[in-house]
Amino acid sequence: MARGFWHRPDWMGLVSDVLMLFASVLFGVAVVKFAANLPLFGLRQVTVVSPLSHVTRAQLEYVASSALNGNFFTVDLEGGRKAFENLPWVRSATLRRVWPGEIVVQLEEHVAAAYWRSIDSGDTRLVNTFGELFDGASNGNLPVFSGPPDASAAILGQLHVLNEMFKPMDRKVVTLSLSGRQAWQVKLDNGMVVELGKDQGRAPLNERLKRFVKLWPQLSASLPRPVQVADLRYTTGFAIRMAGSEQRKGKQ
Repeated sequence: MARGFWHRPDWMGLVSDVLMLFASVLFGVAVVKFAANLPLFGLRQVTVVSPLSHVTRAQLEYVASSALNGNFFTVDLEGGRKAFENLPWVRSATLRRVWPGEIVVQLEEHVAAAYWRSIDSGDTRLVNTFGELFDGASNGNLPVFSGPPDASAAILGQLHVLNEMFKPMDRKVVTLSLSGRQAWQVKLDNGMVVELGKDQGRAPLNERLKRFVKLWPQLSASLPRPVQVADLRYTTGFAIRMAGSEQRKGKQ
């Protein structure tokens, strides 16, 4: 006669072991959850270790109290990171637990390199040193950019190039614009507007500017009035317009 389950001690022992293991796991999970929620493991301190210039103590306290809920084990660090990064001037945030009850916060602030003026709406934002747009308020003496929304990094790179090229004239760029047709326009700190146009294959932008800068000492000494606009879009020369006068053309 075939023996049933209850007459197979080896099967019964195996099932018993599995059930005991399962019960032990459940019990262990329950104990861990219970222990993790004990007041003993509550958050005691949130420490910001980064030196900050723009983020205020009030902003930090608000985020810490509203986003860092739970205790040492259950606090949502990812949610806290996103909450800190939503603050104006915060570029990135890193949070880590430090036993027994501390959350350490490290913040990277934006460093403003320029103002950004939207072509479409005229709204003003800021550009950081990575060429990224961000929202914030600044009263710094910064250059002003305008152009397509995805061109902020390219415009920042062009600013560094142009400032180096204008050094022989002892001038700096205060406004730099890139049109939708990829044409560049510059305004210098003496008020002069320089029309650079597109980067042409036969007459690269940098070569046209070098020619103008090289001739500038002779040109400026011979003019009775300051130059209001310099048009460098010509292949073999440039045109200038002085304040209160007609446009004049110059050749290489």
